[in-house]
Amino acid sequence: MPGKFRRIAVEEAFSIPEVAQELKRISRAPSESLDMLLVRGIYDSTPGEAGYARMDFLSSLIDIEERRLKEMDEHGVDMQVLSLTAPGVQMFDADTACELATLANDRLAEIIARHPGRFAGLATFAPQAPKRAVKEMERAVRELKLNGFILNSHTNGEYLDDPKYWPILEAAEALDRCIYIHPRAPSNGMKGPLQFYGMDSAMWGYGVEVGTHAVRMMVSGVFDRFPKLKICIGHMGEAVHFWLWRINFMNSRAQRIGRAPKTQLTMDEYFRRNFVITTSGVEDHLALEYSVKKLGADSVMWAIDYPYQPTAPAVEFMDTAPLSDEDKAKVYHRNAERIFHIPPA
Repeated sequence: MPGKFRRIAVEEAFSIPEVAQELKRISRAPSESLDMLLVRGIYDSTPGEAGYARMDFLSSLIDIEERRLKEMDEHGVDMQVLSLTAPGVQMFDADTACELATLANDRLAEIIARHPGRFAGLATFAPQAPKRAVKEMERAVRELKLNGFILNSHTNGEYLDDPKYWPILEAAEALDRCIYIHPRAPSNGMKGPLQFYGMDSAMWGYGVEVGTHAVRMMVSGVFDRFPKLKICIGHMGEAVHFWLWRINFMNSRAQRIGRAPKTQLTMDEYFRRNFVITTSGVEDHLALEYSVKKLGADSVMWAIDYPYQPTAPAVEFMDTAPLSDEDKAKVYHRNAERIFHIPPA
């Protein structure tokens, strides 16, 4: 079903059996992590049980070349940018995480090689071992030719403003590849009121968690050290840009009284320079229109969030968006081609 625009969806989850098996193993261990609600629901429940298994997410994550391609064809999706689904390898011990990151990246590169016009991919890495993560990042870009990186927000409750993770930021900047910060459940330090009523995940907790990560990076001064670093956040920017005026105003006050470090730029300037956002999972024309007006059409990309969100409504949402054809082309494919180094069709 050819469309007027090339449709590139940029936050599309996949997995491999080995990662799924390891997540099933850890799902049976005692844990206070809110991630376990998602992990146990997908990897350690059976059809008919309460949870994600009855929605068949696991087979949708692993079946990439048959079911997924068929659905893409049915709805005119030209390309998906694949990334290892949350929580990625970030709940594993460092050795297991590094081993599985390498395997997942190899499998991803093989899929792309078989379908070069249909898939691109974001490499995963193990932030638990920053030096080994850097080596895998370099291999993923230089040897596997992957298009960027995926990180599932916090690692053991820590964020990228922590200097221990700066080698990862330095590598991404040097390789000229964007890091997509994808949600996972809030860390133990912030989970308190978010563990009730389904608020732990996509309804609320995911946005709070990634939004917190993004703001920490800005206010800490990370982007003074890495000015060319590009960060992508999904779900209509996790609403950070809706708060930019207040973040900017209150941060300037915090700097004056010594509660925040002095930075070279304002928070508004960092967000516009160093961040891009996607529409994944937020099919709201008013939110899209505001995002384009606030950040510019060059900073917004389309995404479905497959298989967690259905494809047909995501295509309809973008096809009917109140944008000019020029802006719609940017959101649908041109920005993805530029930011993720995808050759034009």
